[in-house]
Amino acid sequence: MNHHDLLSEFRAEWRHAGRDPASRAACRELSAAHPELALEGCRDLFDAVALCESRGGRSVLERAALVRALLEGARSRSVQRALVQTLLPGLVSVCRQLRFGEGIVDEPAETVATAVSLLGELVIDWAGQSRPYAAPDLLSALRGRLRRWLLKEKAAREVGRLDLERPATESSPLLARLSDLAAGPHARLARLTYARVFEGRSLRELAAADHSHPQTLQGELRHFAQHHLL
Repeated sequence: MNHHDLLSEFRAEWRHAGRDPASRAACRELSAAHPELALEGCRDLFDAVALCESRGGRSVLERAALVRALLEGARSRSVQRALVQTLLPGLVSVCRQLRFGEGIVDEPAETVATAVSLLGELVIDWAGQSRPYAAPDLLSALRGRLRRWLLKEKAAREVGRLDLERPATESSPLLARLSDLAAGPHARLARLTYARVFEGRSLRELAAADHSHPQTLQGELRHFAQHHLL
Protein backbone atom coordinates (compact mmCIF):
# COMPACT_ATOMS: atom_id res chain seq x y z
CA MET A 1 0.00 0.00 0.00
CA ASN A 2 1.40 3.45 -0.87
CA HIS A 3 0.87 6.51 1.26
CA HIS A 4 -1.84 7.83 -1.07
CA ASP A 5 -3.90 4.67 -0.45
CA LEU A 6 -3.32 4.98 3.29
CA LEU A 7 -4.49 8.60 3.32
CA SER A 8 -7.51 7.69 1.20
CA GLU A 9 -8.48 5.02 3.73
CA PHE A 10 -7.99 7.49 6.56
CA ARG A 11 -10.24 10.06 4.87
CA ALA A 12 -12.86 7.42 4.10
CA GLU A 13 -12.92 6.42 7.77
CA TRP A 14 -13.34 10.08 8.71
CA ARG A 15 -16.47 10.38 6.54
CA HIS A 16 -18.07 7.94 8.96
CA ALA A 17 -16.43 8.96 12.25
CA GLY A 18 -16.90 12.66 11.56
CA ARG A 19 -20.66 12.26 11.32
CA ASP A 20 -21.38 9.80 14.13
CA PRO A 21 -23.43 10.76 17.23
CA ALA A 22 -20.32 11.49 19.32
CA SER A 23 -19.09 13.85 16.64
CA ARG A 24 -22.42 15.67 16.51
CA ALA A 25 -22.43 16.08 20.29
CA ALA A 26 -18.82 17.30 20.30
CA CYS A 27 -19.64 19.85 17.61
CA ARG A 28 -22.51 21.23 19.69
CA GLU A 29 -20.20 21.56 22.70
CA LEU A 30 -17.55 23.27 20.57
CA SER A 31 -20.07 25.71 19.17
CA ALA A 32 -21.44 26.54 22.64
CA ALA A 33 -17.96 27.03 24.12
CA HIS A 34 -16.79 29.21 21.21
CA PRO A 35 -19.65 31.29 19.83
CA GLU A 36 -17.08 33.50 18.09
CA LEU A 37 -16.38 30.63 15.68
CA ALA A 38 -19.92 30.84 14.24
CA LEU A 39 -20.40 27.09 13.91
CA GLU A 40 -24.22 27.22 13.96
CA GLY A 41 -24.39 25.78 10.46
CA CYS A 42 -22.22 22.77 11.33
CA ARG A 43 -24.08 19.57 12.10
CA ASP A 44 -21.00 17.67 13.22
CA LEU A 45 -17.21 17.78 13.35
CA PHE A 46 -17.02 16.67 9.73
CA ASP A 47 -18.63 19.99 8.78
CA ALA A 48 -16.37 21.89 11.18
CA VAL A 49 -13.20 20.33 9.77
CA ALA A 50 -14.37 21.19 6.25
CA LEU A 51 -14.23 24.86 7.26
CA CYS A 52 -10.49 24.51 7.78
CA GLU A 53 -9.91 23.55 4.17
CA SER A 54 -8.70 26.18 1.72
CA ARG A 55 -12.10 26.08 0.03
CA GLY A 56 -14.01 26.12 3.32
CA GLY A 57 -14.88 29.80 3.11
CA ARG A 58 -12.98 30.89 6.22
CA SER A 59 -10.02 33.25 6.36
CA VAL A 60 -6.58 32.15 7.53
CA LEU A 61 -7.17 33.78 10.93
CA GLU A 62 -10.58 32.13 11.28
CA ARG A 63 -9.13 28.73 10.46
CA ALA A 64 -6.34 29.29 13.01
CA ALA A 65 -8.93 30.16 15.67
CA LEU A 66 -10.84 26.96 14.91
CA VAL A 67 -7.73 24.80 15.22
CA ARG A 68 -6.90 26.54 18.49
CA ALA A 69 -10.41 25.73 19.80
CA LEU A 70 -10.10 22.10 18.69
CA LEU A 71 -6.86 21.74 20.65
CA GLU A 72 -8.48 23.28 23.72
CA GLY A 73 -11.27 20.70 23.50
CA ALA A 74 -9.08 17.77 22.51
CA ARG A 75 -9.75 15.77 25.67
CA SER A 76 -12.66 14.32 23.68
CA ARG A 77 -11.71 11.43 21.38
CA SER A 78 -13.94 12.83 18.66
CA VAL A 79 -12.20 16.20 18.81
CA GLN A 80 -8.79 14.51 18.84
CA ARG A 81 -9.71 12.67 15.65
CA ALA A 82 -11.05 15.88 14.10
CA LEU A 83 -7.83 17.75 14.89
CA VAL A 84 -5.66 15.04 13.34
CA GLN A 85 -7.89 15.10 10.26
CA THR A 86 -7.57 18.90 10.06
CA LEU A 87 -3.78 18.65 10.12
CA LEU A 88 -3.43 15.86 7.55
CA PRO A 89 -2.25 18.20 4.74
CA GLY A 90 0.40 19.61 7.05
CA LEU A 91 1.37 16.10 8.15
CA VAL A 92 1.99 15.13 4.52
CA SER A 93 4.15 18.24 4.10
CA VAL A 94 6.21 17.21 7.14
CA CYS A 95 6.70 13.72 5.67
CA ARG A 96 7.69 15.28 2.36
CA GLN A 97 10.27 17.50 4.09
CA LEU A 98 11.78 14.32 5.54
CA ARG A 99 11.55 12.61 2.11
CA PHE A 100 9.11 10.04 3.53
CA GLY A 101 12.07 8.31 5.20
CA GLU A 102 13.69 7.47 1.87
CA GLY A 103 16.68 5.20 2.38
CA ILE A 104 15.58 4.40 5.94
CA VAL A 105 12.15 2.75 5.69
CA ASP A 106 10.97 0.46 2.90
CA GLU A 107 7.64 2.13 2.16
CA PRO A 108 6.57 5.80 2.34
CA ALA A 109 3.29 4.57 3.85
CA GLU A 110 5.21 3.38 6.93
CA THR A 111 6.46 6.91 7.53
CA VAL A 112 2.98 8.38 7.02
CA ALA A 113 1.40 5.83 9.37
CA THR A 114 4.01 6.59 12.02
CA ALA A 115 3.45 10.32 11.55
CA VAL A 116 -0.30 9.89 12.09
CA SER A 117 0.37 7.92 15.27
CA LEU A 118 2.86 10.49 16.56
CA LEU A 119 0.48 13.34 15.78
CA GLY A 120 -2.27 11.55 17.69
CA GLU A 121 0.06 11.26 20.69
CA LEU A 122 0.91 14.96 20.45
CA VAL A 123 -2.75 15.95 20.36
CA ILE A 124 -3.39 13.92 23.50
CA ASP A 125 -0.31 15.33 25.23
CA TRP A 126 -1.29 18.93 24.40
CA ALA A 127 -5.06 18.58 24.87
CA GLY A 128 -6.56 21.52 26.73
CA GLN A 129 -3.80 23.96 25.87
CA SER A 130 -4.62 27.29 24.26
CA ARG A 131 -2.12 28.07 21.51
CA PRO A 132 -2.69 30.94 19.05
CA TYR A 133 -0.52 29.08 16.53
CA ALA A 134 -1.74 25.60 17.37
CA ALA A 135 -1.40 24.16 13.86
CA PRO A 136 2.22 25.22 13.15
CA ASP A 137 3.20 24.39 16.74
CA LEU A 138 1.82 20.86 16.45
CA LEU A 139 3.39 20.30 13.04
CA SER A 140 6.76 21.59 14.22
CA ALA A 141 6.66 19.22 17.20
CA LEU A 142 5.59 16.40 14.87
CA ARG A 143 8.58 17.04 12.62
CA GLY A 144 10.90 16.74 15.61
CA ARG A 145 9.36 13.48 16.81
CA LEU A 146 9.24 11.98 13.33
CA ARG A 147 12.85 12.92 12.69
CA ARG A 148 13.91 11.24 15.95
CA TRP A 149 11.98 8.12 14.95
CA LEU A 150 13.74 8.04 11.59
CA LEU A 151 17.13 8.44 13.26
CA LYS A 152 16.36 5.45 15.47
CA GLU A 153 15.28 3.40 12.46
CA LYS A 154 18.44 4.40 10.60
CA ALA A 155 20.66 3.45 13.52
CA ALA A 156 18.94 0.07 13.85
CA ARG A 157 19.41 -0.66 10.15
CA GLU A 158 23.05 0.37 10.14
CA VAL A 159 23.83 -1.93 13.02
CA GLY A 160 21.74 -4.70 11.49
CA ARG A 161 21.56 -8.05 13.16
CA LEU A 162 23.45 -8.54 16.36
CA ASP A 163 26.85 -10.08 15.95
CA LEU A 164 26.33 -12.82 18.46
CA GLU A 165 29.19 -15.02 17.39
CA ARG A 166 30.70 -15.63 20.82
CA PRO A 167 32.91 -18.43 22.08
CA ALA A 168 30.99 -21.47 23.21
CA THR A 169 32.03 -20.82 26.80
CA GLU A 170 30.10 -17.55 26.68
CA SER A 171 26.87 -19.03 25.37
CA SER A 172 23.84 -18.54 27.59
CA PRO A 173 20.04 -18.71 27.48
CA LEU A 174 19.94 -14.89 27.47
CA LEU A 175 22.30 -14.74 24.50
CA ALA A 176 20.18 -17.26 22.62
CA ARG A 177 17.00 -15.34 23.40
CA LEU A 178 18.51 -12.04 22.22
CA SER A 179 19.66 -13.75 19.04
CA ASP A 180 16.11 -14.90 18.37
CA LEU A 181 14.72 -11.42 18.97
CA ALA A 182 17.36 -9.65 16.90
CA ALA A 183 15.57 -10.29 13.61
CA GLY A 184 12.06 -9.32 14.70
CA PRO A 185 10.16 -6.20 15.70
CA HIS A 186 12.16 -5.98 18.95
CA ALA A 187 15.53 -5.82 17.17
CA ARG A 188 16.38 -2.35 18.49
CA LEU A 189 15.86 -3.24 22.16
CA ALA A 190 17.55 -6.62 21.71
CA ARG A 191 20.59 -4.83 20.28
CA LEU A 192 20.64 -2.29 23.11
CA THR A 193 20.22 -4.98 25.77
CA TYR A 194 23.10 -6.93 24.25
CA ALA A 195 25.32 -3.84 24.30
CA ARG A 196 24.36 -3.10 27.89
CA VAL A 197 24.80 -6.63 29.26
CA PHE A 198 27.54 -8.22 27.17
CA GLU A 199 29.54 -5.15 26.11
CA GLY A 200 29.14 -3.24 29.37
CA ARG A 201 28.21 0.03 27.68
CA SER A 202 26.69 2.68 29.93
CA LEU A 203 23.06 3.69 29.76
CA ARG A 204 24.05 7.28 28.97
CA GLU A 205 26.25 6.15 26.09
CA LEU A 206 23.52 3.94 24.65
CA ALA A 207 20.90 6.68 24.98
CA ALA A 208 23.13 9.14 23.11
CA ALA A 209 23.65 6.67 20.27
CA ASP A 210 19.93 5.85 20.23
CA HIS A 211 18.84 9.53 20.33
CA SER A 212 16.84 8.76 23.49
CA HIS A 213 16.64 10.20 26.98
CA PRO A 214 18.46 7.93 29.46
CA GLN A 215 15.44 7.61 31.77
CA THR A 216 13.12 6.83 28.85
CA LEU A 217 15.52 4.22 27.50
CA GLN A 218 15.93 2.68 30.95
CA GLY A 219 12.15 2.26 31.16
CA GLU A 220 12.01 0.71 27.68
CA LEU A 221 14.78 -1.77 28.53
CA ARG A 222 13.11 -2.69 31.82
CA HIS A 223 9.76 -3.30 30.08
CA PHE A 224 11.51 -5.31 27.34
CA ALA A 225 13.29 -7.48 29.89
CA GLN A 226 10.14 -8.12 31.93
CA HIS A 227 7.99 -9.06 28.97
CA HIS A 228 10.45 -10.77 26.62
CA LEU A 229 13.47 -12.00 28.56
CA LEU A 230 12.38 -13.05 32.05
